[in-house]
Amino acid sequence: MLSTMNSITLPFMGAIDLSYPVLIIFLICLLSVLAFEFVNGFHDTANAVATVIYTKALKPNIAVPWSGIWNFLGVFAGGVAVAMGILKLVPLDELMNLPVQVGACLVLAVLLSSIIWNLGTWYLGIPCSSSHTLIGALIGGSIGFTYFYGGSVNWGKAEEIGLSLILSPIFGFGASVLLMFFLKNVIKAKQLFHIPQGEGDKPPFLIRILLITTCTLVSFFHGSNDGQKGVGLLMLILITFLPAKFAIDHSISNASILKTLETAELPLELLLAANTNHQAPILNVKNLIRQTESEIGQNAKGSTAEIFKFRKDIEKVSKEIKALSTNQELQLSQTEKEQLALSYKALNKVTDFSPLWVIAAISISLGLGTMIGWKRIVVTIGEKIGNEHLNYAQGATAELVGAATIGLSTGLGLPVSTTHVLSSGIAGAMVAQGGAGNLNNKTLKSIAMAWVLTLPVCIVLSLLLFTLFRLFL
Repeated sequence: MLSTMNSITLPFMGAIDLSYPVLIIFLICLLSVLAFEFVNGFHDTANAVATVIYTKALKPNIAVPWSGIWNFLGVFAGGVAVAMGILKLVPLDELMNLPVQVGACLVLAVLLSSIIWNLGTWYLGIPCSSSHTLIGALIGGSIGFTYFYGGSVNWGKAEEIGLSLILSPIFGFGASVLLMFFLKNVIKAKQLFHIPQGEGDKPPFLIRILLITTCTLVSFFHGSNDGQKGVGLLMLILITFLPAKFAIDHSISNASILKTLETAELPLELLLAANTNHQAPILNVKNLIRQTESEIGQNAKGSTAEIFKFRKDIEKVSKEIKALSTNQELQLSQTEKEQLALSYKALNKVTDFSPLWVIAAISISLGLGTMIGWKRIVVTIGEKIGNEHLNYAQGATAELVGAATIGLSTGLGLPVSTTHVLSSGIAGAMVAQGGAGNLNNKTLKSIAMAWVLTLPVCIVLSLLLFTLFRLFL
C-alpha cells in the first residue's frame, strides 16, 4: 500500500527514505509528541510556580518564564535513564520487524490519548499526572499491539514504574508533615507561618530567596524527569520510522564497541578459575561476548536487519554482564565488579541514547508550554487544596520535598508525577499546620478521582485508538 519510496532530506536527520504518505504520518507523530510536551509544560509545571505566586515571592509574569527556563535546562541535564525506561515499556523488538505504519498506529494512539486526557483535566482545573497519563497510554497501546501482532508488554518495567508513581506521593505527604513539624517545633520562626494579605504583603528577603530557590529546584527536576518522557516518546517515533538510523548510536564506532567487549571479557578467565562450582553464568556471558564480537567483524551495522539483530545482542550482553556483576553466588573482587559495571554502562550507551537535537526540541516545547495556560492548575494548587491560603512554610516545605523526591527518582531512572508529589506535599503541609480539617475535601476528591481514573481511562482510550487506526492500514 505504501511501497513507493522517496528520498527526502530533513534537518538533523539527513536523507531519509519514506513514501509520502508515511512521511506525512511521521511528521504528524513528531508534531504530536512536541504537542504532548507543550501541554505537559503548562499542565505540570504550574505546580512549581503555584507556591511562589501565592506566597507573593514572585509575580506570575516573572515566575512562569523563570520556571520555563529551568525546565529547559533540566531536560538537558537529566540524561536518558527515564526516557529509556519509558521506551522499554513497549515491545520494541517486535515493533521494529513490522511495517512502519503499525508503529505509527501505536505512537499516534499513545500520543492522542495522552493529549486528550491532559487537556480535559487541565480545562477542569484538576491537577492530574502526565506521567500516569503517558504510562497508561503506553500500556494500553502495547496491549493492543501484542494482541494483534504478538510480543508482550514489559510488565516487570510497568510494575517498577507503577510502584514509583504510587509511593512517591505517599513519601511526599509524609515528608512534608515531618518537615512542617520540624519548622513549627524546632525552628519556631513566626515569619515562616505568615499568610500573605494583599498585593503589598511580600515575604521577607531570606524567605523570598528560599521560596524562589525551591521553585527553581522543582522546575529543574521536573524538566529532568518529565522532559525525559518526551525524549523517550520522540526516540520511539524515530526508531519506529527510521530504525536503521536510530536503533543504535552510530557515533560509537565498531572499534570502540569491540574494545568494550574485550574489556568485559578480561576478568572472565579469572572468574572461571575462582568459581569452579558456578561456571555456567560466566561461560554464558563469555559465549555471548564472542558471538557479538564476530558480528562486528561481519559489519553488524550494515542492513536494517543486521542492525536489529545487533541491537538485540548488545542488549542481551549488557543485561547478562549486569546480572553477573551482582550474582551473589560468585566470588568477585571489587576490581572485577567495577570492570563489569563499566562495561555494562559503556554497552548500554550503544542502545540507550538520544541525539542532542531531540533533547533540544523537547526542552523548547516544555519550556514554551510552561509559559502558557498555567493559571487553571495554579489556582487549584494555591487556593483549593487547603481551606486557607498558603503560608511561606507550607509553600517551601511542599516544594523542597517535591524537588528532593523528583531529583532522587531521576537519579534512579524512574518516572514520577510532579503533580502528585507537589499536591500531596501541600496536603501534608496543610495537615501538619491545622490537622485533617484544614483540607478542602471537594478538591481532594476531584484530585483522587483523577488519580484513580487516569490509568484505566488512558489504557482503554489508547487501546481503542490503536484498534481503530489499524483499520486504515
